[in-house]
Amino acid sequence: MTQISRVLVALVALLNIALGLGFLIDPAGSAQRFFLEPLGTQGMATLRADFTAFFVVGGVAALLGATRNDRAPLIVPIALLSIAIAGRAVSLVADGAPATAFPPMVVEAVMVAILLLARRIFADARG
Repeated sequence: MTQISRVLVALVALLNIALGLGFLIDPAGSAQRFFLEPLGTQGMATLRADFTAFFVVGGVAALLGATRNDRAPLIVPIALLSIAIAGRAVSLVADGAPATAFPPMVVEAVMVAILLLARRIFADARG
């Protein structure tokens, strides 16, 4: 079960790193896929900086946890993704619930579930 968890966490990590690098390399294209629109050069800079940081830091922390069989780094992506889900939930209440609101929440929830399960399994594996 430990090996399966490590692979799943690594997949979560690689997905997040790829998303982050997408914002660094192609911020306008990535923004469109996330229903965002940058405003001028500062908007592009924000996409490159903040979104890259969010996804790459979370992804690298998950990858460290997977490669080291260590539960501690997993708290970083768990916290980031949980706060993202909470923000989306607030938006559902404040702005309404279009059909497009739910797929990202499901993906984030699945990633959090994988990471939480891995934290438990990694703790058991280390004794």
